[in-house]
Amino acid sequence: MKVEIKIFSNPEEIAEHIAVEIVELTSENSKKNLDSFIAVSGGHTPEVLFNRLSESPYREIIEWDRLHLFWCDERCVPPDDKESNFGMTKYYLLDKIGIPVKNIHRIEGENDPENEVKRISGEIKSIVPAINNLPGFDLTLLGVGTEGHTASLFPGRQLKNVSNNIAGIAEHQLTGQKRISLTYKVLNNSKEIIFMVTGKEKADIVYRILNERDSKNKYPAAMIGGVGKLKWFLDKEASLKIKGTENNFSVPKSSGN
Repeated sequence: MKVEIKIFSNPEEIAEHIAVEIVELTSENSKKNLDSFIAVSGGHTPEVLFNRLSESPYREIIEWDRLHLFWCDERCVPPDDKESNFGMTKYYLLDKIGIPVKNIHRIEGENDPENEVKRISGEIKSIVPAINNLPGFDLTLLGVGTEGHTASLFPGRQLKNVSNNIAGIAEHQLTGQKRISLTYKVLNNSKEIIFMVTGKEKADIVYRILNERDSKNKYPAAMIGGVGKLKWFLDKEASLKIKGTENNFSVPKSSGN
């Protein structure tokens, strides 16, 4: 498969582009009388996107009642904890839009992790339409850490207590903090995956993931890419070390991913 790479001037331009894609996705699905299923990530990078979606015109034109929102991962903390991915999304987006509560499918980080991976896996399986016998999100939004992790898939670590090939328990490699993460299998089963990467501190890992031949053996983010479209949306700072930053371009991706 090929990876589509787009370079933007700043994070706000990336947010605008993704917001337009979400409008087009939900609009097309709605015309077919279909709901849309989107999985989002936490961290600081998506904040600018969530802010944009909560403003006009997107707040009004997106059919939030036909959109189901899920999370790629969550820390094992209560939803009002400052480290909660759900809490960040709630603050920047959910509190400002008209999405029905029943369409918000958060990972309940305050629960016992072993029980929660079973519960959220069952919820995802029962709601998200299947592709290749696995839930297939319409769109999955991911980020990447400076060491190459994505969601809570960390270098050299395997998920534990995996349920239905959908979700498992992760441990941060430095702090030991427990998290719940979607698996490679279900992330790679998405119809479209977009990496949103910003900042000069990400330039080195972006280069390594996209250029090193053995990157998939080192960096979890390099193992993403499956049945659908794979896109990397970078701001200029994050793209500093890769070639072709003057234009949008594509590079080959190993079919082993």
